[in-house]
Amino acid sequence: MNKKKSNFHCLLPQYAKFAGNSKNLLAIVALAAMTSLSGCKKEQPDQESAVLTTLAKQSGTNLQAAAVLPAKSEALLAMQVYNNHFYNQYGTYGSSFKAYYWKDDNHTGRMDFWTQQEAIETLIDAYNINPSTDLKNKISYLYNGVRDGYGLLWTNNIYNDDIVWGALMCIRAFKITNDGGMLDMAKNNFNMMWNRAWDTQSLGGGLWWTTANQTKNTCVNAPAVICAMLLYQATGDVTYRTKAKQIMDWMVLKLYDASSGEVKGAINAAGTITEGALSYTQGTFIGACDLLRADYPAVNYLAMGLKAMDYARSSMCNTSGGILKDENGIPDTQGMKSIFARWACLFVKNTGTVSNYGAWLDTNAAQAWSIRNSQGLMWNIWGTRTPETVRNSFETTCGIAMMNGIYTYR
Repeated sequence: MNKKKSNFHCLLPQYAKFAGNSKNLLAIVALAAMTSLSGCKKEQPDQESAVLTTLAKQSGTNLQAAAVLPAKSEALLAMQVYNNHFYNQYGTYGSSFKAYYWKDDNHTGRMDFWTQQEAIETLIDAYNINPSTDLKNKISYLYNGVRDGYGLLWTNNIYNDDIVWGALMCIRAFKITNDGGMLDMAKNNFNMMWNRAWDTQSLGGGLWWTTANQTKNTCVNAPAVICAMLLYQATGDVTYRTKAKQIMDWMVLKLYDASSGEVKGAINAAGTITEGALSYTQGTFIGACDLLRADYPAVNYLAMGLKAMDYARSSMCNTSGGILKDENGIPDTQGMKSIFARWACLFVKNTGTVSNYGAWLDTNAAQAWSIRNSQGLMWNIWGTRTPETVRNSFETTCGIAMMNGIYTYR
């Protein structure tokens, strides 16, 4: 099991900006047009794969382009290229099928638990922008793969944030499929996590990161707010909303810097901050603010979300208002920008703040798409063209999430 996300900010290298020439987009546009005309049928995965592979190879190095805004059809294309590389449907599951994402191009095994959930969330993002039977089926089959690989209740996983990421994937998938099994998996695992992680004896509240109960991290607390609010919306059970508010109240008190908008990553039992801001924790805090706004108007969550967005734009980019930092220190950090993209873009849509943040997020989407390699994959280092060598499936979610994210508000 991979682990994990502690003090990563001190590991992140800096990369020089890449300045490339504009290339011919003819092949990639042809593929985008083809994919926008028809959904892929689940009974023809080999045909889909062959077409995608052939056209990608025809384009060669011409896949790279100047940093121009990708079209909505290209956001779909990016997801399909990803699936062509990493999606593995490996058998039946009852009357249905099961699948998982490979961890890399060498197909050396399935992605780790939490990164698998985030890859599925990226697929959910893509479906929400470009709905199709093919993508919907893949969401269900990947969910079946999670059930098959890890069971229905993940008590043997010591990482409470892993449990939250999995439950969050399930509740978001439920909104698409209306599969009661997904809802049950989300509820049961969230409830299990809450019962073992929520603690008021140390630091007055908050969720422990692991069952060792040593630090309380934003990476479990902020997505837990989102998950709890989505569970409340799906079930009408107000206890989830109450839990979301409890977690958020504690985070605002202990981890949120109201003067700057920075969301610290972790605090230990002695009350010492042990981790600074990372894109995925900043992004999920923004998402939590968004989901709480309407239900708790007496608390100005909108102002907190705006402040957190401002901090990300000014302090979490290579230059203020520029391209998000690479966060390439270790494998666990490499896909974190996808999580930021998801919740930041939804916040912009839901709060009507496109005029403030849209151009910045658009620029990041354009930059990510411009550094794709000849296969159409985008790694997480957005200042440098993606190498043709073996890529891992977590780092290559970032650009897809950002490309689909901008079409939540465009």
